[in-house]
Amino acid sequence: MARFHDKTFPGENENYRHARNELLAAEIELRNQVERVAALRRDLPSGGAVSEDYVFQNTAGDIKLSELFVDGKSTLVVYSFMYAPDAENPCPMCTSMLDSLNGAAGHIQDQVNLAIVAKAPIDKTMAFAQSRDWDTLRFVSSQNNSYNVDYFAEDDAGSQWPCLNVFTKSDDGTVNHFYATELFFADSPDGMHARHVDMIWPLWNVLDMTPQGRGKDWYPQVKYQV
Repeated sequence: MARFHDKTFPGENENYRHARNELLAAEIELRNQVERVAALRRDLPSGGAVSEDYVFQNTAGDIKLSELFVDGKSTLVVYSFMYAPDAENPCPMCTSMLDSLNGAAGHIQDQVNLAIVAKAPIDKTMAFAQSRDWDTLRFVSSQNNSYNVDYFAEDDAGSQWPCLNVFTKSDDGTVNHFYATELFFADSPDGMHARHVDMIWPLWNVLDMTPQGRGKDWYPQVKYQV
């Protein structure tokens, strides 16, 4: 196995370096594959036109889907937050992901529009957001529209599901669907979690670099015993 660089860590032996070089070759191929997939994603043709300018609620009142686009930014990323109107607490997994996304939201919104949609009433959602110190994410409620059903964040029984959708807005004001994290709907081998938003979720990426990995039975919680 060829060496990829001239760095040697204190105390490492040849067995370690050989195994690490095998892993590094795989990591390089993974990086290349990630870029190939990203290129395919960027090259998607325009999806279906949005048939309804959904009316959401935010803390100021009603706001339409088209109004979530600010001038000069033609792309809108929407994450569906699993928080049902009658739920005592939202999804712990979504909460973990949004904890991280809140830190990155300012950077993301410098380039594209970003919104978080929950079915729960806006005052309930914002109370929870404030308890988590989510101060950069923009929340809207879909309580009074069919967005969640139409874009596969809610099933026929009213259960909430996570989905990240991307929309684009043309110069004439037409809004089109561009992308969704459809891995969530695809079959997974051996019961593996869909991992449809893992690319934007630091938690799993950090754990995957450790000896124990992400494990099979552990999932993030809204609160932990200290």
